[in-house]
Amino acid sequence: MWTHHLTNPEIAELEVALGVARAHTNEVLDVDKEHFPLPTLSKVLADMTDELINGRGFHRISGLPVDRLGFDDASWIYWGIGMHLGVPWAQNALGHVLGDVKDGGKAPDDPNIRGYEMGGAALGFHSDGSDLVGLLCLDPGISGGESLISNALLCHNLLAESDPELAAALYEGLPYDYRGEQPEGGKPCYHIPAFTRHGDRLFIRYIPQFVLASQRHETTPRLTDMQKTAMKAYSTLVDDPEHWVQMRFESGDMQFVNNYHVLHGRRTYEDDPDSGRVRWLKRLWLATEALVAEQRPERFQVTGALSHWSEKRTKA
Repeated sequence: MWTHHLTNPEIAELEVALGVARAHTNEVLDVDKEHFPLPTLSKVLADMTDELINGRGFHRISGLPVDRLGFDDASWIYWGIGMHLGVPWAQNALGHVLGDVKDGGKAPDDPNIRGYEMGGAALGFHSDGSDLVGLLCLDPGISGGESLISNALLCHNLLAESDPELAAALYEGLPYDYRGEQPEGGKPCYHIPAFTRHGDRLFIRYIPQFVLASQRHETTPRLTDMQKTAMKAYSTLVDDPEHWVQMRFESGDMQFVNNYHVLHGRRTYEDDPDSGRVRWLKRLWLATEALVAEQRPERFQVTGALSHWSEKRTKA
């Protein structure tokens, strides 16, 4: 199964680790694996990492008592668990490493809006810019917001079998919109293939929303008819319900996914600000140490990842 339900002893172990972390520092970003000891649960997390990298590509941990702990302590525990899974990456140009996924109050037609800021709207399938992405649900809101996970590897194989020429087109670089967060003076887009094979591994980076948005810039090369047809064919496979699973987030649920093997999205959701019920997730981008340099193609090496975003690290 893809859900680990925290036991009472495991919750107690997490609270002991929280006490160690709090005694060490008042700043959650200063907490590392050493200062969040998990003598028993670390084995569970090691097995989960193997499943993320070499198996299913997604996993959920449920049962963290957010109502009793409060949002702040729950977020610290989530961070501590994340430190056992990888090294945090900045998620945007502000250097956020413990990001918020909630209604940011921005207009849907804002050309620089990012998915985590969009209130209520569904998000199409995509990958994020890290090895692993984690989400902690603090409040699920009123309704909706179900998480969707699609098997990107299976869809690649199906496309390669049915139309090798279209699959080959996605091994070529696609333009991605920086959404206004490019390096100072830099170009508004970057190029990366949807599919990159390295040894016996396939690395998938596919954010069709950003690829299509790149076409707003005059300096960005136009997508070819072949690229458009290939993207449509691959997205059709990804969107097929036969190729994805759905999970409902409850308070205290943590989801971790491998950005290279699965794509994720969400359904629409509803908030009720008047009652204080607002969907709020905390997000981590992580570089897993389970993939060493030799197992990574050049463009997925950790050392150069999002360098202009990583000049500073802040909480959201």
